Amino acid sequence: MRSLCVAGGDGWAHDGDGRGSLAAAIPTTYKRVMSEHPARAASKRSVQAVQARAKEAWLDLFADDAVIEDPVGVSPIDPTGNGHRGRAAIAAFWDRQIAPVTINFEVRESYASGNECANVGTITIGMANGMQARVDGVFVYRVNDAGKLISMRAYWEFDRMLASMTAR
Repeated sequence: MRSLCVAGGDGWAHDGDGRGSLAAAIPTTYKRVMSEHPARAASKRSVQAVQARAKEAWLDLFADDAVIEDPVGVSPIDPTGNGHRGRAAIAAFWDRQIAPVTINFEVRESYASGNECANVGTITIGMANGMQARVDGVFVYRVNDAGKLISMRAYWEFDRMLASMTAR
């Protein structure tokens, strides 16, 4: 069985096995509504902004009342476990967690449904002290009707990230 959410060589979803056979079987009237899912598009723009170190472009992806939970739950990054809510808190999250490091995303699978997209993959974090960490996880993006991110929830284990640290 083929799927519309099979990760391709670039790490994002492609049509089935890449031979176009699934797309050819779909009537033209349905192809028009098969444009990229809004949450998947927002997740891609988020990754691109982070990798380009474009803070303002990244912040502009979020609705004013958005929340980031990265990782979900209590951690040294979020001692209350309530997430980082609102533009000021999200900007502070950037300054503390994204700005000081380099981040490379490898999305292996992407599943979009409703107003959300769950990306399964690995994030590699390069630190100024020469250390590197890898984080395997599930990264869930939710958008509103305007396509703005209202939630980004990252499911990964802090202790595993620490255990993965190595010198670059």
